Amino acid sequence: MQERSNSYLITEPIGRLMRRYAIPCIISLLVAALYNIVDQIFIANASYLGSYGNAANTVVFPLTVVALALAVMIGDGCCAFVSISLGSGQTQRARNSIGSAVLLSILLGVILTVCYLLFSQQILTLFGGQVNPETYACAREYFFWITLGIPFYMFGQAMNPIIRSDGSPRFAMASTLAGAVVNLILDPVFIFGFRWGMMGAALATILGQILTALLSVWYLRHMKSVRLEGSCFRFHGSLVKRYIPLGICSFLSQISLVAAMAAMQNMTLKYGGLDPIFSQSQYAQIPLAVLGIVMKFFQIVISVAVGMAAGCIPIIGYNLGAERRDRAAGLLTRLLAAEAAVGFAALLVVELFPQPLTGLFGAANESPYYTQFAVRCFRVYLCMMVLATVNKAAFIYLQALGKSFLSTALSMVREVVFGVGFSLLLPRFFGLDGVLYSMPVSDLLTFLFSAVVLARTYRSLRRTPGPSAVPHENFI
Repeated sequence: MQERSNSYLITEPIGRLMRRYAIPCIISLLVAALYNIVDQIFIANASYLGSYGNAANTVVFPLTVVALALAVMIGDGCCAFVSISLGSGQTQRARNSIGSAVLLSILLGVILTVCYLLFSQQILTLFGGQVNPETYACAREYFFWITLGIPFYMFGQAMNPIIRSDGSPRFAMASTLAGAVVNLILDPVFIFGFRWGMMGAALATILGQILTALLSVWYLRHMKSVRLEGSCFRFHGSLVKRYIPLGICSFLSQISLVAAMAAMQNMTLKYGGLDPIFSQSQYAQIPLAVLGIVMKFFQIVISVAVGMAAGCIPIIGYNLGAERRDRAAGLLTRLLAAEAAVGFAALLVVELFPQPLTGLFGAANESPYYTQFAVRCFRVYLCMMVLATVNKAAFIYLQALGKSFLSTALSMVREVVFGVGFSLLLPRFFGLDGVLYSMPVSDLLTFLFSAVVLARTYRSLRRTPGPSAVPHENFI
């Protein structure tokens, strides 16, 4: 098989390349996010599950994010490293990186599955599963079956950015979309037709993930820019040490989100228990269920923001490897403008239409307290989405430049220092509303840091109008 060059990444107009790479990546991440959201919509609208199943889905969701964090650490890191390698003409290095990433994603998927099965009760309790017996029963059932699909999920998610780095963003999109379509078709069949409840929702998800994984395997056998051979599928330790740091920002942004969710969910349970309404047993699960709904909508918006930036990683990396820093600077300008537009559009939706959004998640079957809290949650928790999308773009852009330490530091400040810190601090002063305030306060303060870093990065890239005199090795 003849290997093809990706040299068009330094010749085609930046805007055209962004559309070509970002749109499929956005769709891929949106579809991945919709796996859990689709489950929650069908669960919430099943009268025999309702808000108990909805809250259970919220409990399990962070645990799937842990798997995603490990997968994107491998996939995004390998994607950036492969793009830089191809841009500098080091094809064999790109081959070996992909082969080791395949093995690493499979190994970590199996290890995580075993850990989840061994410590399921402790894990579910940590994320608020003990709010009441009904919620715990639903969470335990859903978690068990979802855990069995973890290896397939991680493999498919890790391969997705690698496939994009090979110049096939549309196939990466199609493989994820195919799995989501299977999930969308089987969810109502299993939940409403067979009445398999939480197990049915999980099985529909697993079958979709298996299809995505199988399509990824097929693609690895038909790559365009590199040809994988048997010798590639080894743990090339020296390469793993170089591309994992490039993916550590993606990992930390996801895993720290899990820490923030754990803090928020536990504070929601604690201060919801002090609320005159939600302290009643029949309403105790409502704050947890609503928080999950709002976080899922936010996940959709962030999927667009991350997809837009992550889709540009091969473009940035290749131009950096080819010493075209001027083009990387031009892409930064376009990317920030597009991210701000996405955040503003999402802000209008949550401020103007919170009740229809809540209605998608079974509000008609719930008490008025469900809708009232959901409306307040949407409007307060997500009021700084414009800054949230810009912050995500900043983290990923720096990662694509190979500035993994700076990217990771900003991500950790946002998710751990601010995200976890304010989730624990603000409820002490504002009660349950303090949990909602933690999100916009964190995004506002993070933006102040991101703005300074981006301004310096932009000036550095613009310092020379043409190809850079700085070798690409300085960035990796």
